[in-house]
Amino acid sequence: MSVTPTATVAPVGAPRALADRTAVRLGAPALVGLVLIALWQAVCTGFDVPAYLVPSPAEIARTLVADWALLSSALLVTLKITFAAFALAVVLGVAVAFVFVQSRLVEVSLFPYAIVLQVTPIVAIAPLIIIWVKDPIPAMVICATIVALFPIISNTILGLRSVNPGLKNLFKLNRATRWQTLMRLRVPSALPFFFGGLRISSGLALIGAVVAEFVAGTGGTQSGLAYQILQSGFQLNIPRLFAALLLITATGIVLFMAMAWLSKLALSSWHESEMDR
Repeated sequence: MSVTPTATVAPVGAPRALADRTAVRLGAPALVGLVLIALWQAVCTGFDVPAYLVPSPAEIARTLVADWALLSSALLVTLKITFAAFALAVVLGVAVAFVFVQSRLVEVSLFPYAIVLQVTPIVAIAPLIIIWVKDPIPAMVICATIVALFPIISNTILGLRSVNPGLKNLFKLNRATRWQTLMRLRVPSALPFFFGGLRISSGLALIGAVVAEFVAGTGGTQSGLAYQILQSGFQLNIPRLFAALLLITATGIVLFMAMAWLSKLALSSWHESEMDR
């Protein structure tokens, strides 16, 4: 007697539930933001707060449109430094983590220096890096890379070591090579930790770029948003200062959302951390 296979039918309400969760996840923060902006505008208008103290959201929006040519060029400089530093941090961090996980002696010997690099304030060493490197853009990239490097190293190492003991023993029983164990067991186990490190590191790369720009104080065509903030403060152009801050904040949010989307794309089909979200 032949048996006809039955197709698995998804619950009828599953798409609707997923859409509702997405609407809540996006709509709730947007609603809170709109309420806060409305309160900010109401306070500035009702109490007639001068723009040189705290500009209203409407004034910030007008400044953003009026000074868009200046602010957009500064944003491109900051983005260039951020993306270069983030890419370097990912490449170097993953390479260092792979080396550390292959030898416990190497990890014990060198990992404390990675911690020292992380806890050293970048504002303390950025002037030295800028003096040594001469060219301001590479110097700022190095500063931002130092800030963004440690989360990639620590999260990737943690993931590479967080393997299922049963699977590890299975690989040993089948006489898997060190390379096979690394690529087929450790790397898939490390991916959720790695993407968590990306979310942290992307924001830190932006912070490092802004801090480096503050220290460098580079103007002209190489001026980023931090330089525009400094100049706006000196000139008491507070609406432009807030507009530059808004662009930095929006950039950080976009970077985090991009890393979250990348994590969802890579893990949603097989890892429980991204399923049913």
